[in-house]
Amino acid sequence: MSTVGAVDEKQPLDAVGVQRALKRIAHEIVERDRGAGLVLLGIRTAGVPLAERLALLLEQTGELPAPARGAIDITLYRDDAATALPTPEVGETRIPGHTLEGRRVILVDDVLYTGRTIRAALDAIMDFGRPRTVELAVLVDRGHRELPIQPDYVGLRIATERNEEVRVHLSELAGSHGGPDRVVVLAKRGGA
Repeated sequence: MSTVGAVDEKQPLDAVGVQRALKRIAHEIVERDRGAGLVLLGIRTAGVPLAERLALLLEQTGELPAPARGAIDITLYRDDAATALPTPEVGETRIPGHTLEGRRVILVDDVLYTGRTIRAALDAIMDFGRPRTVELAVLVDRGHRELPIQPDYVGLRIATERNEEVRVHLSELAGSHGGPDRVVVLAKRGGA
């Protein structure tokens, strides 16, 4: 029996775990509140619904004014943009008030891995003014950084191997990453 190409799957977070992780992040944001002007900026694609959920959780605490929400597409800022795709598909960028000048920005993404996506997001946001501060909130930190980037808020830290893939499935997303909320770690098995 051959197991070449077979995949092992672990699920470190189910729907309840995802919600619990987001609530923890929201409470940490409240604890570190640095005044008005908060903007939650979701990195396309999965960071956008996560930013929306965090905004709702922050509103529910009643301890912060409702944060502004936005979305940023980093496609053209990637360090591999010229070689990644022959014709890159660029998504919508929405910046509340069309500027980030002087604002407290929290970038929101699903998985932090090498740090290259966050580097691209930092480059992209500078096109919209100079924020007062930029922080990073991620649902999952899987390690293996290639750049000196660390999250300020983390839902779950997991140790992974480079041959593994971490996928975040969210109910708001259609297709392969939609469905019930969950985080899965996929590992390919080799051998015969």
